[in-house]
Amino acid sequence: MSAVEQYARAHIVTDTADSFEDEHQAVPVALSYDPDADPRRVHMTLPGPHEWAFPRELLERGLRGPVESGDVRVWPCGRVQAVVEFHSAQGVSVVQFDSKVLIRFLRRTYTAVTPVAH
Repeated sequence: MSAVEQYARAHIVTDTADSFEDEHQAVPVALSYDPDADPRRVHMTLPGPHEWAFPRELLERGLRGPVESGDVRVWPCGRVQAVVEFHSAQGVSVVQFDSKVLIRFLRRTYTAVTPVAH
């Protein structure tokens, strides 16, 4: 199978922002999936040394309703957005995405196939 990587812009939602603009500034996020390394998990890398791996199914189910697994929670936010929340010893990171970005990524993970040799 072939690995899938997708870059997206998301909003870090925080109550420690200095201004409204800081709170709603888009940041780059890397989404990745490697079926050879771990076919059940996706990876999300936030700015800084923040990489999270969690079940692909959690991301899919979280687009339809609130779900959680360990330190990761996902839920729809209105009709066109989704929230992914990460808990760690350093605190909580809440990231808001356009749902279509996550849907596109998930579709690509399900269509990643191994080239057939003839």
